[in-house]
Amino acid sequence: MRTLNIHKHLYFTATLLASQLHLALADTASADASDNLIIITSDYRHETQDEQSSSITVLDQQLIEEGGEQHFEELINWVPNLNWAGGSSRPQYFQIRGIGERSQYLGAPNPSVGFIIDDIDMSGIGGVATLFDVQQIEVLKGPQGARYGANALGGLIYIKTLDPSNEFEGHAKITLAEDNTRSLGLSVSGPASESLGYRLSLQQHNSDGYRKNQFLDRSDTNERDELTARLKLRWEISHQLTADITLINIDLNNGYDAWVQDNSLNTQTDDPGRDEQLTHAAAVKLNWSAAQAFDLISISSIATSDILNSFDGDWGNPVFWGENGPYDFTSRTDRYRRTVSQELRLVSKPDQKIFSNSSDWLLGVYATNLREKNTNLDMFNGDVFNQLNSDYDATNSAIFGEIDYHVDAENTLKTGLRLEHRNADYQDSQGQNLSPSETMIGGHITLQHQHHNNMLGYATLSKGFKAGGFNIDTNIPADRIEFDAESLWNFELGVKALAFDNRLKIASSLFYMKRSKQQVETSFQDDPTDPLSFTFLTANAAKGTNYGLETELEFKFTDNWKLFANTGLLFTQFDSFVSAERNLKGRDQAHAPNYSYALGSSYRGDNGLFLRAELTGKDRFYYSNSHDQRSKSYNLLNVKMGYEFAQWSIYLWGRNILDKEYHVRGFFFANEPPDWIETLYTRQGDPAQWGLTANMNF
Repeated sequence: MRTLNIHKHLYFTATLLASQLHLALADTASADASDNLIIITSDYRHETQDEQSSSITVLDQQLIEEGGEQHFEELINWVPNLNWAGGSSRPQYFQIRGIGERSQYLGAPNPSVGFIIDDIDMSGIGGVATLFDVQQIEVLKGPQGARYGANALGGLIYIKTLDPSNEFEGHAKITLAEDNTRSLGLSVSGPASESLGYRLSLQQHNSDGYRKNQFLDRSDTNERDELTARLKLRWEISHQLTADITLINIDLNNGYDAWVQDNSLNTQTDDPGRDEQLTHAAAVKLNWSAAQAFDLISISSIATSDILNSFDGDWGNPVFWGENGPYDFTSRTDRYRRTVSQELRLVSKPDQKIFSNSSDWLLGVYATNLREKNTNLDMFNGDVFNQLNSDYDATNSAIFGEIDYHVDAENTLKTGLRLEHRNADYQDSQGQNLSPSETMIGGHITLQHQHHNNMLGYATLSKGFKAGGFNIDTNIPADRIEFDAESLWNFELGVKALAFDNRLKIASSLFYMKRSKQQVETSFQDDPTDPLSFTFLTANAAKGTNYGLETELEFKFTDNWKLFANTGLLFTQFDSFVSAERNLKGRDQAHAPNYSYALGSSYRGDNGLFLRAELTGKDRFYYSNSHDQRSKSYNLLNVKMGYEFAQWSIYLWGRNILDKEYHVRGFFFANEPPDWIETLYTRQGDPAQWGLTANMNF
């Protein structure tokens, strides 16, 4: 009955949307889309958002500046069917349409959602997504097997920062807010010579982290101390050769003291944890256009990260536990990650089509090497009782291509294919020595119809893939150590349109995905008296199903006042998963709320007055595949008001101004002596906060 109602709801919503869109377009066939151009930088050909025959949400510079202050975390609810797992000081692990990891405690990195900043792969370490001097954030939903391979089974998040400007410009931003929040950012850009442009941006952000450690009488044990430094150069070596060079240094020196027995914001730890990440990264993008038939694009990147994750395993102190002590567990993981990649693309020029001048084409090769070394230490009363040293080395190589066949002026058939091979080696101090190797294939076929200049419709069939892996706990049976690669088929119908003299902008997509050999992560507490004694297990489910609807609307009542609404419906289930530990058949997948939305309005007056209000929320969701505990649905209200002038602006803003309690991560296990009863422990999201931000351009 539930499934029948869901199908009826989806059918009604899609039919209503189509009928309203048809009426809106009836009188606007000659609409001009020139004022709505957003270039998609994650695309091979840098098409505009309205030309993209795929589901993609773009958070442009204006939305970032209006709706965000410091981090991508503040904008996640703007993206339909995007969720995140709050097991770290900043979002590291994302779920798109219900697909994605929630943590990495042990073992090798194997992300389902890609995360890229300026062509540099940061998948699985997305805490570096600070917002200062960012041009736009692109969230590609659905499998990206043809373009980005094994790291993008569920989708991809691509962050594009601002490039060097043709003329000198500068920008300064200062923020003061509750929770002892203060930040200062400065960027300067311009030409260094006739052939070289530069952009330098620096920002330091600090806050106490919304927690009060009652035992230590401190309010900064969950602190955020974040430094972002970026240098971008654009060098026109010749008329046919351009080099874009990016250097990034991000230092997250954050605390991690977010868990407590009563799920409040008042912690009791005597050894608060840390969540630190120091990342150095560089990318060089070369564009050579001297050939007659194609442009040659080369992208080289390297990123190294030193990461520390530690936490107080018992969430308490000797006084708190009293006669139930000694009970003092801590855990620490030191991680070193290095990623090196090289990509070469041949992209046909617009006037050099093949097949009787009917088809654009692209051909490319890609190679990447990921090296990760981990040291995990579990301690009781200060003494190490468990240590694991591991070394993981994986090389992926791929060949890919695309052909866009222009059937006629209105219809285009787009095809893409990617063949990817992975070799990996893993060794650890427990004696595991694994060398998996596999070949995977993905792609897409899309039929696109362009109706005049104001409407685009598309139908897509795509396949994504994710590499297999292995479980490393010594108590796992030999036949369950390795698990297979996962594949996903996605069928999608979409429409993008402008109406009412370009005052209405709409994008909507209906998707249906079938997962094969779905990788299911579970964990089990081995000893209820030890909060660190967990076995982590990933196994393949036979099948899974994810389907839903995503819609984004923007309507301009006047040149000064606009409304916007982004909504996502999502329905997921395990079609088959029965093991000795769990029976998940028919249940929703974890971190996959049935709905998410963002509604808002902004007003920008001719006299400089600025007003904005937004309401975001999402449905409840299962915290994990290991238990059946769920979050509660929630709604958050944010506001912003201020004055804007030619060279400066000042804003008063508030986030979660109704101080709603909501939760972003949950665990269900035994952690309290003497009874050791399994209990749901949750991490709260940020409470209400008010602040003041000033900007100056020079």
